[in-house]
Amino acid sequence: MGSNHSGVSEFILVGLQLSAEMEVSLFWIFSLFYIFSLLANGMIFGLICLDPRLHTPMYFFLSHLAIIDVSYASNNVPKMLANLVNQKRTISFVPCIMQTFLYLGFAATECLILVAMSYDRFVAICHPLQYSVIMSWRVCFVLAGTSWVFSFLLALVHLILILRLPFCGPHEINHFFCEILSVLKLACADTRLNQMVIFGTCVFILLGPLCLVLVSYSCILFAILRIQSGEGRRKAFSTCSSHLCVVGLYFGSAIVMYMTPNSSHPEEQQKILSLFYSLFNPMLNPLIYSLRNAEVKGALRRVLYKQRHM
Repeated sequence: MGSNHSGVSEFILVGLQLSAEMEVSLFWIFSLFYIFSLLANGMIFGLICLDPRLHTPMYFFLSHLAIIDVSYASNNVPKMLANLVNQKRTISFVPCIMQTFLYLGFAATECLILVAMSYDRFVAICHPLQYSVIMSWRVCFVLAGTSWVFSFLLALVHLILILRLPFCGPHEINHFFCEILSVLKLACADTRLNQMVIFGTCVFILLGPLCLVLVSYSCILFAILRIQSGEGRRKAFSTCSSHLCVVGLYFGSAIVMYMTPNSSHPEEQQKILSLFYSLFNPMLNPLIYSLRNAEVKGALRRVLYKQRHM
């Protein structure tokens, strides 16, 4: 491994290439977004742990989504913030490759957890009488555990394929973190195998899960339309619309980033897209679930009420 990258011991993260004043302004704005993301996802996770009424499969998967969002943002954003106010924007080879590995692992896990959440909603609305049997805690743990293990094994495949490549210059990664496509551009060897594996992963992790989600929600839509009660129909739509918003934001930005030709969006646009799902998605997810979910808002009120009367 050492001989492969002996020509490069560190990389330079080019970042967003803006004026010094704009970068300082973005540092404070992105810092606020990042802090809000940590607090909001932490609040969601804490509420799910503390409130027994939220100890259901739906919120079990939501707690995993909160953990992923915090981890995903924390893998990329702190280095980006440091580079916005630091002229020395270097990152050593090993931390860079580890950042790529974690980025891929968390991204794939989020895709699969979103599929598990859509399956949970499908069972709850289309097979309500069998829900407790189908979505047992054993099934929930298997779905969540498989999502984590499979995603990081897949990320490990990409890591091994990157480590076989020689990196002998140039040293500049035209991105604000070690995004896999930007790292591969610096390899002084044939990267077609890496590109093929990335495309295959996208088909399997993005298009496959998205198709499953769409099938689940097609069945859910037909089931909701058969509900006689207007209140029941409204509640079913409410529980599903939050998840659909998150799915649309996440899969939409990822598919545009990895499954459209590179010529259709230049590198600066790719950075903005990466910024969207590295910083904005983890911030928006808890907002969507808390603002559109009566049970989460109710849990927050109960926790605040207990705090005031302690």
